[in-house]
Amino acid sequence: MPSELSGGLVEINETIKETVIREVKEETGIDIDIVKFCGVSQEVEKGICNMWWIGAPISGEIQTGLESLEVGFFDIDDAIRLINNEDFKQELLHCLNNKVEPFFISFQ
Repeated sequence: MPSELSGGLVEINETIKETVIREVKEETGIDIDIVKFCGVSQEVEKGICNMWWIGAPISGEIQTGLESLEVGFFDIDDAIRLINNEDFKQELLHCLNNKVEPFFISFQ
């Protein structure tokens, strides 16, 4: 089944890192530590800015949530194959390429 990546909005009085940790927990059941900030992308026509981070699982059990029908751990090739959004594929590959971090990408 094709899939997309976790995402969400920053709540009032919440740091960006807290948002990342909360959103991953809500959508996967997994608690993470933030490993690194990778970059920013902008979807100009949609008025959306995405911040890209890498996290490492530290506890919890993988499970679906209100915003996720299926969750799982995937190797890079499988993850790329499963992602529908071509921009997300490019951004994920940038996150894994230490030579281009931090990155900024703008999509029209």
